[in-house]
Amino acid sequence: MSDSQPLAAHQNLIYREGREGRLPTLPLAVEDLEHAAMEAISPEAYGYVAGGAGSESTVLANLEAFEKWRIVPRVLRDVSKRDLRCRVLNTEMPWPVMLAPIGVQSIVHPEGEKAVARAARALGMPMCLSTASTSNIEEIAFILGDTPKWYQLYWPRDPRLAKSFLQRAERAGYEAVVVTLDTKILAWRERDLEYGYLPFLKGEGIGNYISDPVFREGLESPPEKDMAPAIRKWGTLFAEPAHTWADLAYLRECTKLPIVLKGIQHPEDARLAVQHGMDGIVVSNHGGRQVDGAIASLDTLPGIVDAVKGRMAVLFDSGIRRGADVFKAMAIGADAVLLGRPYMWALALGGQEGVEEYLRRFLADVDLTLALSGHTSFKEVTRDALVAAE
Repeated sequence: MSDSQPLAAHQNLIYREGREGRLPTLPLAVEDLEHAAMEAISPEAYGYVAGGAGSESTVLANLEAFEKWRIVPRVLRDVSKRDLRCRVLNTEMPWPVMLAPIGVQSIVHPEGEKAVARAARALGMPMCLSTASTSNIEEIAFILGDTPKWYQLYWPRDPRLAKSFLQRAERAGYEAVVVTLDTKILAWRERDLEYGYLPFLKGEGIGNYISDPVFREGLESPPEKDMAPAIRKWGTLFAEPAHTWADLAYLRECTKLPIVLKGIQHPEDARLAVQHGMDGIVVSNHGGRQVDGAIASLDTLPGIVDAVKGRMAVLFDSGIRRGADVFKAMAIGADAVLLGRPYMWALALGGQEGVEEYLRRFLADVDLTLALSGHTSFKEVTRDALVAAE
């Protein structure tokens, strides 16, 4: 059994430090953490991370959806020892939380994904690396070492490039591939458009491309000498709106790794994922970044879990901010959750140390919520632990 007490005990450390007059260097509330990060980074970078599609109503809906469910605690149960471990596909995880794939992390901190990977390794936190990272597949795999790691694929227009990405990830020791399906075209994002800001056009977030032999073929000059041709080529290859369910067969041919489809919002698409032999799905609306006015991810999770009927792994993201959010998603039927924007705010404020400190707090909150609800493992948590809010 994993020892969860150091997780919950993190709050005691904060209290002891406070007794000595040493207060936390990072804001505790995630809302305050975001505000502090906003003050610390450029308006363009903040808008890119915080923003969503159109009116950003989907971003708000993701957060409000958690308020529709209330936890029903149970008492007089022995919760002195808790086990937060889980297994998702072939990945052993110390807790049912993984760092979501977020691209261009270098726009909020110069060390970007490297700092996050070091923090993840220090805690044993599973990490999913984005295709749109400034550091490449192999660099992050080396930093993570034995820490559980998945690779997220933005499915490019060139099939040979997709194959190269997948095979590089497999050789580097990643344990699963997460294929993002909801970004075939970039959404209308008003914050980014206001600044005319797309970081890829400045050479940020294309580390996996410029390090790839297939991508480098035919470039007018090496990216090390002139980035402009590489940026232009990236623009022609990043996404392919014509991909269909039938094209998944090609990805299956390219890798032996489990394939997880990210961006599932409709129960019928979940059933189609099963029919096409996929290994898992992520119920996600890209944190509200792609479709303005879309359904909140948590609102669609129950129907998708029921449609899948245990035939594949179901992960969840979009709106996870606190331990109670993890509990609710797990109770509804998720096998694990992905944590996104908040760790970017911690990265912006404190680099590796900031991410480590934030994750310790977050995991302590998850552990305490589990215990105080009367459970010792998420395996015990079902929908009976929740009621619909009046």
